[in-house]
Amino acid sequence: MTGTAPKRAFITGITGQDGSYLAELLLSKGYEVHGLIRRASTFNTGRLEHLFVDPHDANPRLILHYGDLTDGSRLVTLLSTIRPDEVYNLGAQSHVRVSFDEPEYTGDSTGLGSVRLLEAVRLAGIECRYYQASSSEMFGATPPPQNESTPFYPRSPYGAAKVYSYWITKNYREAFDLFAVNGILFNHESPRRGETFVTRKITRAVARIAAGEQKELHMGNLDAVRDWGYAPEYVEAMWRMLQHDTPQDYVVATNTAYTVRDFLQFAFERAGLEWEKYVRFDERYLRPTEVDALVGDFGLAQRELGWTPKVTTPKLAQIMVDHDMAALASGGAHLNDVVDWTA
Repeated sequence: MTGTAPKRAFITGITGQDGSYLAELLLSKGYEVHGLIRRASTFNTGRLEHLFVDPHDANPRLILHYGDLTDGSRLVTLLSTIRPDEVYNLGAQSHVRVSFDEPEYTGDSTGLGSVRLLEAVRLAGIECRYYQASSSEMFGATPPPQNESTPFYPRSPYGAAKVYSYWITKNYREAFDLFAVNGILFNHESPRRGETFVTRKITRAVARIAAGEQKELHMGNLDAVRDWGYAPEYVEAMWRMLQHDTPQDYVVATNTAYTVRDFLQFAFERAGLEWEKYVRFDERYLRPTEVDALVGDFGLAQRELGWTPKVTTPKLAQIMVDHDMAALASGGAHLNDVVDWTA
């Protein structure tokens, strides 16, 4: 981009797993990246620490702004000021089980948050491309394999909120000629996955059990079938969607199917352990309505975007266990260190 201004991106949910990987990717491509973070009494920028540049430097390329998807006026102000070329809406209350406990907040942040951001784009009068993080949870009870034409049948408040976000994004694309796309991402994990999500809960427990710091792991439904991919590869697909000539919705997945039990086996075997000796059932981890099987057909993304996943579940489990064992051995601090770098 020599001789021209760098592209500018705005990311909600930048402190999460996907947001941090996307920020890395865009910075590596020369973008100026702006992120939305919620104000908290404790720092929550641990996943971004390695990208930190002192904001007092003359030309920082990663700038964070306080705000929230529940505050539409703040979104208009930020977008009017930043005037990004690309907007990625990754922010949400994204824990499916928690959405049953907090359905109203989930609907407000995950569902209505998307229309607030789309409306902010429209009211700010900016020319940009918009990415909406949609979810395989929208398919819910519809049998696999699921693709872009599969009917939605959500089985949680989170899934229902994501269906709203999906359709409002399509509506703004058609009503206002906005370059807006939905990335329907199936489960994707990494060492940066939140510690309450099932895959990271498993790999952290494996590390602690192997080190003698934990005796048991309590789990819910082990028969659920999921299509697990690797988050750094999935954010590449997000970026490719916004570089395409025309706006189009895409499924991002691996088209492979494994149960939670399979993931347990892969993870414990990596540490030389037999999972059956340590895992105990706890009905508190069951959802009121279960999603039996999510397996995605990524054929359209492969044909039109040239995107193909490389990491599937067995390798993913190894990556995550290796990370958590190394983190525990080194004191477990490097993902939890935080820096306050907002103005």
